[in-house]
Formats: sequence, C-alpha cells, structure tokens
Amino acid sequence: MSNTSTSLRRSIQAATTALISPALLGVASLLPPFVTTASAQSAERLPPVTVNPAQQRKRKPRAVVTAAPPAATRSGSTAAPDQSASSPPASVSLPPTAGFDRGLSSSDSASLVTDLPGGAAWGAGGVSSLPAINGFGADRLQVAINSMLISPACPNEMNPPLSFVNPAMIAKMRAYLGVGPVSVGGDYIGSRIDVTTAPPAFVPAQAGWVTSTQLSSFFRSNGNAYGVDATATMANHDTSITYTGGWVRAGDYRAGDGTTVKSTLYETQNHAISVSKQTFGNLFTFQVGGQFIPYQGYVNQYMDMVYNRGLYANGRYEGVFDWGKFEASAFVHQIRHTMGFIAPDKVADMPMDTKGLDGGYALKATVALSGHDLLRIGNELALNRLDDWWRPVAGSMMMSPNSFININGGTRDRVGTFVEWERHWDRQWTSIVGLRNDVVWMNTGNVQGYNAMDYGADAAAFNAVNHARTDVHVDGSALLRYEPNDMSQYEFGFARKTRSPNLYERYAWSTNAMAMQMIGWFGDGNGYVGNLDLAPEKAHTISLTAGWHDPAQRVWDVEVTPYASYVQDYIDVDRCATASCLASNPANLTANTGFVYLRFANHDATLYGVNVEGRLTVWDNPVYGQGQVRGLIGYVRGQRTDGVDLYHMMPVNAKLALDHRLGGWTNSVELQLVGSKDQVSRVHNELTTPSYALVNLRTGYQWQHVRLDLGIDNLFNQNYYLPLGGADLVDYKVVSMMGSSAAYGYNVKGPGRSFNARLGISF
Repeated sequence: MSNTSTSLRRSIQAATTALISPALLGVASLLPPFVTTASAQSAERLPPVTVNPAQQRKRKPRAVVTAAPPAATRSGSTAAPDQSASSPPASVSLPPTAGFDRGLSSSDSASLVTDLPGGAAWGAGGVSSLPAINGFGADRLQVAINSMLISPACPNEMNPPLSFVNPAMIAKMRAYLGVGPVSVGGDYIGSRIDVTTAPPAFVPAQAGWVTSTQLSSFFRSNGNAYGVDATATMANHDTSITYTGGWVRAGDYRAGDGTTVKSTLYETQNHAISVSKQTFGNLFTFQVGGQFIPYQGYVNQYMDMVYNRGLYANGRYEGVFDWGKFEASAFVHQIRHTMGFIAPDKVADMPMDTKGLDGGYALKATVALSGHDLLRIGNELALNRLDDWWRPVAGSMMMSPNSFININGGTRDRVGTFVEWERHWDRQWTSIVGLRNDVVWMNTGNVQGYNAMDYGADAAAFNAVNHARTDVHVDGSALLRYEPNDMSQYEFGFARKTRSPNLYERYAWSTNAMAMQMIGWFGDGNGYVGNLDLAPEKAHTISLTAGWHDPAQRVWDVEVTPYASYVQDYIDVDRCATASCLASNPANLTANTGFVYLRFANHDATLYGVNVEGRLTVWDNPVYGQGQVRGLIGYVRGQRTDGVDLYHMMPVNAKLALDHRLGGWTNSVELQLVGSKDQVSRVHNELTTPSYALVNLRTGYQWQHVRLDLGIDNLFNQNYYLPLGGADLVDYKVVSMMGSSAAYGYNVKGPGRSFNARLGISF
C-alpha cells in the first residue's frame, strides 16, 4: 500500500474515531482538534460583547462525575476533561458520559436524573419512570427532548417524555432548577430538563466525507435483559447526518429475597435520524424519529401498556449575527397508546386507548446592548390535543354497550412571552432578571360512560357545565452570581413560577370506582377524579448555592445548595365525598388504611431542603492512575400548610463512590444510602419504607475500537423497598367470592443482584 493511501486511511480512522458518539464511548473529548461540534463552533461565532471575563474562568459543571472511559487522544495519551465552559445560572448538568454509563445498568432514561443533586425517580414501568427534583415530580417538571414538549397521553402517564429516548441516545442532559431564568421556559414550577441527542459534528473541507458506525450490545442477568444501541454518522465540512437508536427486551426482575416482582417486563425501541447543515454562521438541524413499545408491565398499576407508538419531527435553527444570536425551533409529536393486561400476571379484557398530538415553536433572540449587557426576548407556542376512550367489552354488563369517553377532544394550548436582562457588572458580579407571561387555554367536549345506569349521572353533570378554562401566568426570576476569587462562587436566586393543571387533573370526570382506579400516575392503587375548578399552582422559590474548589478545579470541589418553596394552590388531593365514592367505600373520608378514592384539589404547601455534592482527587500519578472520591447528599421535606405531608417525597439519601482511571482501564465502587421514609401522605394512605444500603461495582477497558464494560448492581443482594415505587398491586391478592383483588399494604421491592456486561465496537 502506498504512503498516500496509508496516510489517507489513518486520517479517516482518526476522523471516524473523532465522530464516535459519547453515547457509545462516553468520551466527549475524543473529538480531535480538526473535528468540531456545532455548539463549539457556535460559541466561537458569538459576538465579542457576549464574552465575560468571569465566565472564562474554568468551572466544572455541577453534576455527579461518574467513572468513565479515559479521554484518549490520537496519540493514545489521556487528556484532561474540558472544564472551560461556565455552567448557566441555577442549573445542573450531567457529564457527556452519563447516558452511556447508566445504560449498563438500566434502560430507563429517567434514572439519569437520580445522578443530579436532589434528583429522584417515581417508579413506573421499566423504561417509564417519572423524574423528580427537589421534591417536585411528574408534571411539575418540564422535560424537553430536542426542544420537543411531550404532554401526558395516558391516564397513568405510562409514556412520559424521557421514555422516548434510550439512555445511550442522550448526549446532554441539563436541569434548570426552580429559580432558573424565565427564558428557559414556562408552565412548570419545579425544574426544566433539556435533553439533547446526537449533536452534529463536522470535519474540515480537506477531509471530504467521513463515516463512522458504533454498535454496542449489553446483557443484565436480573430480568434477563438484553439489547443493542447503535450510532452511525456521515459528515463533511458543512453537513452532518446521524442515526441513533436502540432496542431492549427484559423479563420480570427478581428482588433480593429471590422472589419475582411480577409485571416488570418490557420491550422498547427508539430511533432518530438528524440532518444538520451549517453555512455562513447559520446552523440548521432537522430530525425525524419514532418509538415502538409492544408491551411494558406495571407492578404499581391495575393495567399494563400493550401498545405505544410515537412519531415526531423537529427542526432547529441557530444564527449568530453582529447584533447577537437568534434561535428558533418547531416540532410535532404524535402518540398512539393502548392500555390492557399482560398475561399471566394480569388477565382481563378492557382495552383503553389514547391518541395525543403535541406541536409548537420557540423563538429567542439574544441582543448585545453593550459590552456588559445582554437582552433576551422570546415567544413560545405549545399545542396539545388528546382523545382518551375505552372500548366496550362484549358480555360485560358494567363495561358496555357504549365506549367510555374519558377525554373527548381535549385541548391545552399555551402562548408564552418573556424578556430577560443579563448584566455583567464586573469580573465578579453577574445578574439575570426576567419577566414572563404565559396564557393557557383548556377545553374538552362532552363525555359518556359505558352505560347510563352506572355512569349517566356523572356524565350528565359534567356535560351540563362549561368546560373552557383560561389561566394567565405572570412569572419572574432574579439571579445573582458572585465569584470573589478563583476558589469560590456563590449563586442566589428567587423566582415565581406557575403551572396549570394537565387535562386529566381538570377533566377526568367519573366517580365510578372502577373508572377512578384507571386514573392516576401515582402508583398508589387509589382512584382519582378531576376538578374543573382547579387553580394553577404558583411557586415562590428561593435558592442559594455556595461552591468552593481548588484554583484549577482538578483536585477538589464542594457545593452546598439550600432551597425553599412556598406553593400557592399546590394541586394535591382530598378524599372524594360523593355518594358514588362513599358507596364504593363507606369509610373513604376517614380510613387510614386501604385504598381510597381521591379528588384533585388545591392546597398551599411548602417544600424545603438541601443538596451537598463534592469530589476529591486522592491520587494522580502515571503508575497508579487517578483515584477520585465523589459524594452526593440530598434532603427534602414537603408539607401542606394544614399539616398533611406531601406524597412521594424522597427520604434523605446519599451516594459515595471511589472512581479509578489508569490508561484505558476504569473502575468504580459506589455506595448508595437511603434513609427510612416515615413522613408520608395520610390522605393517600401512603406506605412507609425502611432504610437500605446498596453497593455497586463497575469496571471497563477501552481498546482502540473496542470497549468492554462489566458491572454488578446490588453486590450483596439486599432486599429493599423502593421509597418512590408506590404500591405492589400484582404480587399480593385478596381472594373473595367476587374474585381476587389487589391487597393493600405492600411496597414494591427493588431489584436484587444483577451481573451486567456490555461490548462496544466502532468502525
């Protein structure tokens, strides 16, 4: 082979390695100097006025750092991680390797949130947990997948936004907290989570077209889970085309005591293709994708998912001009979903169908007013359409002869506008102040039950009143950042955020016992009915973050973040007092045990807590590599002003880990500690859970084009209960003359020991 051919082959191999997705190799710094991502180029194109000396200081993003493959350069040496980027105020982010690392143990993308300060996950299906941060969970968080906002399209929220991406597809995850700038978004009171998949990458013109493909396959012994992830890229100097996707199948997992936790099986696949084009300071991206879940079991719900299909398209534009920067995005997302029963754990015939459609746009302009001032203005539109109907069951007197119309042509539309001023007073002080207005319009058509005898009175009462509701949000935020020196940084924030009810909280209408038990994403076995008169939630949140670190941010850092929120009109529940609810359960208003029937209602509430995180490099030398200790502690307390504890508050918890790197070899041992959950919602009859400790092990080795990862979760096979897992409605039954029903009083057990392996290859 000629020297020219050899040189070309090596250049292509180097470029191919550079384009390898962080989702596979988990190393953002694999990109060599001649390969740039679009975001990096955009930062270089920003007008000089937007560059602030205080922001140029090296600052590590506030997130848990997990053991990851070494940042191998083309010469094979280990490069230091990039710490030059300043983290936006009131935000936390995961390292680029997080999705890849988490994918070894779980296919649930919401589990990534547990590595964020204050993060937790409400247990649901194997790939459909609901994220929570600082005590705010489910719809109080707003999740954007490549700028798409995906609304609930299931009465049990079995298809939350993060279920539409596999962990290995996630290249970036950032959470903006409750005091985040108003330019981030509206209609949420907790956190906004932005997820990015497959960011575009380009090569210099002389390289021509460069292609790369990455494949990985994994296996987890607990639940016999196995699957594949893939990324393929073709790029030149101005065009980038990327496919990313994956498939996984798993059976029911086993608890630490050896018992099988039924209805925890699942199968899912997600796919996306992105095309990006850059030209003359402009970046255009268009993406299409889809999801298919043929089945997913739910141990804490009365029904399972038996079909879920999502299709979407989104486009994004970013342009840098002399006056500043302009960003625009638009999307459409469609969901077709069916609930049913997966035999043999659940056997019945009761199909429940939903069809949802989301669409919208977001426009934002960042204008450089002076050498110290930036002005951001923007406008957003979010449209949501929902139909929810339950087909009649032949031969059933209770579920025939009509279709049960749960949500009939539901609409939830929002228009938001904001203005925000960012001021860099000097190299130490930065402030961001903003105002925002959102208007939410909601409506739905008339409904009907399976028959008039069991459902007619509720349907007639609902149909007799006006369903249209308009909510006006007025929000604001004020953030102040102070960096007195190279070893400390302080952030103070205050914000008012507003969220309107979702379609089910406002429009679920039937007080029939069976119908109520089909509503609710809380996994507690209780039944729920909506409330047309719900007011929007209004959260007033204050937060302080104090951080200290060595000047180079390579040896140690620690951050402490106390926070508090007062929420006016927090959407909680009251015991249902209608004749139908009392007929189903005469003790419904006073029972302190058993499943109950609940109606959504407004109550004022307070939430407060503290997060502490830190890391310390214990050793760093050529012989023994680098050893780093990292830790994370979270505490939150939530209570209504009438003294009732809020539902699903994560007990005090901590993670402590030792990570080791030596050349291409990485290791980690992690201790996870969770305190007992004793403060529970007595309105929900929420169950307490005992404390527990888990030990997890990881090891991996990176060759030039091959990587092998091994791990053991729950090393000592501890038997424990998930504090946010809800009630086990499948494994324990009460048998009577009427048949069997779920028994009250049993928590969902967590997974026992699992041996995990993954093999990845790139070419």
